[in-house]
Amino acid sequence: MLNKQKQYEIIERRPTVLEHKTIWEAVGWGNVNIDMTERSIANSVYTVVVVCDDQVVGMGRIVGDGAMYYYIQDVAILPEYQGIGIGKQVMEKLMNYIRYHCVGAGFVGLFASQGKEPFYEQFGFKDYSPGMTGMFMVIE
Repeated sequence: MLNKQKQYEIIERRPTVLEHKTIWEAVGWGNVNIDMTERSIANSVYTVVVVCDDQVVGMGRIVGDGAMYYYIQDVAILPEYQGIGIGKQVMEKLMNYIRYHCVGAGFVGLFASQGKEPFYEQFGFKDYSPGMTGMFMVIE
């Protein structure tokens, strides 16, 4: 486990494709399509990375239209850096960006990994089913 005194910094910048791939795969989200990832990251509304000892150990980003619709994506911290509040700080940074840039009533969505729902509930996210359900499809 990471020493809680270890210094890390949250920086407003896009993760490189390799940084994204490393974290994505380390948290168990599967394999990455490099070409798709490069385009996806480039089209993000806002991105942050977490750096510790010159290594990117976490990330988070926002996709959407930058005005009314925001979608929080890729909030992930390397397993050995989890559990010390880094993910919470990433979420706070993302939510502050949205609050500042949203031009009126806004919609903020995300998908939580199984078991991580309580983490996102602390930021005001909740399950609106059965009245409203999230749906998605994957095109391959």
